[in-house]
Parts: sequence; C-alpha cells; structure tokens
Amino acid sequence: MATLPFKQQVLQAREDALIESVNKLLAEKGFDLMTVDEVAANIGIAKASLYKHFPSKEALATAAMNRLLQRALEQIDTITTLETGQALDKIKALTRWAISLQLAGQMPALPAQNSTLRNALVADPVYMKQLMMLSHQLSQWITQAQQEGKLTTQLPVEAILFTLFARACDPVLGALKMAGHAPSQITDWVMLTCFEGLCIRP
Repeated sequence: MATLPFKQQVLQAREDALIESVNKLLAEKGFDLMTVDEVAANIGIAKASLYKHFPSKEALATAAMNRLLQRALEQIDTITTLETGQALDKIKALTRWAISLQLAGQMPALPAQNSTLRNALVADPVYMKQLMMLSHQLSQWITQAQQEGKLTTQLPVEAILFTLFARACDPVLGALKMAGHAPSQITDWVMLTCFEGLCIRP
C-alpha cells in the first residue's frame, strides 16, 4: 500500500481527530446541542480550519455516522470469521459490541425524525449503502436464528432488527451507568432483557 504524502497524512490525521470529537459530542449531547465551535476547540483548531474539511455541522455528523457504520461492518466481518456457532451467537456478539461502544461514550445518539441531520444522512449515498449492508446482514442472521428455533417467529424480521438497533442507543445504559453499576454488569442486564425478556417462563 502506497504511503500518503506527509501533508495528506497531516490532513487525514486532523480529519480523524475531528470525526472522533464529533462522535463523542454526539454521544454526550446529541446533534442539536453540539456546536461546531466545540468540535474545533476539542482538537485545538480554528473553526475556519474545520470548514476546510467539512462544510457544515451536518457534514461533520454524517462523517461520524459513516465511520460508525464502517466500524459495525468491520465488526460483522470479525464476528463472521471468529464465531462458528449459530446465528443467534453472532447477533449477540454484535449487540454486546454496540452496548460496549455506548457505555464507552462512542455511540452517537440517533437523530430525531425531523432533524436536518436525518435529512443529510438519507441524502448521503455512502451512509445509505452502509446502512443497507448492515441491515441486510443482520436480517440474514435473524432469519437464520428463527429457522434454527432460537428467535421467536411471532415477530417479523423488521421488528427484531429495529429492536437490536434500539439497544445500541438505549437510554437505560446511561441511567444504570450513572447509578454506579459496572459496565460488564450493565451489559449482562441489557442482554438479558433483550434476549430473555422480563417475564418468568414456566
């Protein structure tokens, strides 16, 4: 692989730092409360320099969401390689990974239905392609787990898929973390409620 010229390496490193800063602010505050000034200040550059990389707040957040989806797809590749068990094991592995990201403050909050960010994401072909790839792979695992008798067939694939997406942004995680519970315990509890439910089974 060819090495980028030094100037491009510097620009790439700054862009990576900007995306990381945006990601944390999206997790802490959400898109509406995040400001471009905060993003620039977090990495010590002027706002004018930031706009050389990203022309708007929406473009910044879209880049962060694209990076998140890229990481999710890479995680799916890893799980596919390492997990030799049933489809449900793969679903659980990806869910644990998503929970760990949120507990570490690295999972952006989902945009509101009527936000400018949501509109920007829907209009971004890279984001939509990656989202469809992620949804397709998860849907395949869900269908396989239903066929293997490990997931209920009373729910359509879409309902299970969106429930799994919701776990990645579950406010229960933050509430339990603020209450002083350990991340490992929180993860186990949320996995239990997600995959086993709340009712005692006969």
